[in-house]
Amino acid sequence: MEGELQRPVSFRLNRRGDRNNQRPFAKDDGGLFSSGRLAQDSPLKIVWKQGFIRLVLVAGILWMLLILIVLLFHVWSCQSSSSFFSGICNKEGRVFVALDVLGFVPKAQHRCQIPVADDPEKVVIPEGRTPDVIVKDLTYIEDEDLVNDGSQSLPLFGGNQSWLQREESFKLKPSMKVHCGFLQNGGADMNPVDVEYVKKCRFVVASGIFDGYDVPHQPSNISVRSKKLFCFLMVVDEVSLKFIKKNVTITKDNDKGMWVGIWRLIPLKNPPYDEPRRNGKVPKILTHRLFPQAQYSIWIDGKMELIVDPLLILERYLWRGKHTYAIAQHKHHRSIYEEADANKRRKRYARPLIDLHMKIYYYEGMEPWSLKKNTISDVPEGAVIIREHTALNNLFNCLWFNEVNLFTPRDQLSFGYVVYRLKGFFKFFMFPNCEYNSLFILHPHTREHSSKVEWVKSLSEFKGNGSSMKESRGGFGLWTPYPKNLDSVTLPPVVRTSKAG
Repeated sequence: MEGELQRPVSFRLNRRGDRNNQRPFAKDDGGLFSSGRLAQDSPLKIVWKQGFIRLVLVAGILWMLLILIVLLFHVWSCQSSSSFFSGICNKEGRVFVALDVLGFVPKAQHRCQIPVADDPEKVVIPEGRTPDVIVKDLTYIEDEDLVNDGSQSLPLFGGNQSWLQREESFKLKPSMKVHCGFLQNGGADMNPVDVEYVKKCRFVVASGIFDGYDVPHQPSNISVRSKKLFCFLMVVDEVSLKFIKKNVTITKDNDKGMWVGIWRLIPLKNPPYDEPRRNGKVPKILTHRLFPQAQYSIWIDGKMELIVDPLLILERYLWRGKHTYAIAQHKHHRSIYEEADANKRRKRYARPLIDLHMKIYYYEGMEPWSLKKNTISDVPEGAVIIREHTALNNLFNCLWFNEVNLFTPRDQLSFGYVVYRLKGFFKFFMFPNCEYNSLFILHPHTREHSSKVEWVKSLSEFKGNGSSMKESRGGFGLWTPYPKNLDSVTLPPVVRTSKAG
């Protein structure tokens, strides 16, 4: 009708630019995501509905192709003649470690095949010894003044090492004299008949049982050559010797030496420490002190049954790569602070003492493991140690033992620290954990450890010089005032990388 107000009509051009098929916009109050034409044809809506799903699919396909390309490149690089590319395959190399940390290396199996030689009879044993270059003359402190523990004066197996002596011991020199256990009248005494027996042992497989936690497990797959070449020495304390006598058959030879199968039992009288765990570190770390004539030794924990010929072990882990010291990588942890956190969760030692131990290390510059370091890991799986008894290796084990003597008996916390203090001069081969698990069969302990110090939650439980919770002959570094102020030291945060760890 004329004069009547009409509602204005809006139009839009079609793709051809004309005004054909002009239609007014439909009124819609439903907003941007309503069913109206405006929302339906909106570019934002089109991307949201159609493009996002395609983007996710394309990204997923590209990621899978990237992983496949990386794996194929890795396989190719292992066969490459280029030293750079072949270095990616070297499990000791920084490139491999970086790829492993980033998740590009498939996770290793629990057990894997060990590339050992085919026949122990054909293994060529190197002539002579590896020359001592850095440390040529190593001697040990074996006598010092008695220490007053508050009630009586008593000799200490590990000695009364001062903070200054500890600091000096890390400074490598051609001639060195250090603490290394076995101070006079400190305990861990061998029978004279055993002292004479071990003098003939150049190749040693050593193990130990303390506080009756295990019985000896007989090695298998041992060649006739290795049976003649190696001394199989099982170090035990008096409690374990009584336990073994009750549970397995012990035979005696003409010299009154005691045997369980292939193992020669080596009883240690007068335990040097209150803690069985700490006593067990004496034969494990100080093998060169107990058996000074040995040139090569393989340590295995008492709960393990060796299933690989020891001559093949030496060839694989020492001679083939011209190494003198080999130890396995820990399955779960690379940083000592991760390992310390796991020890506290599992109540492997007093939590406040582990924290104090780690605060000292952190103050002294021990950083958490990272790709910047020259080691695959700072944490070993210490149940198997393979080494030639060179002067530098012996010094390393002395320094490692001194840390165990001063602080906590959790030796995995101290290994990487000593490596750090020696500033790269100590070289070792850290081999994959899956190979470590293929060297032996693990048997459960006959019972659990039962040290009350493992359950301590607060330093207040250690108050007083006569506290029954304190070890009377070990761990003095935790009670001797540290020369620096640790109050401001905050331990680095720990992210738990494995449920099992």
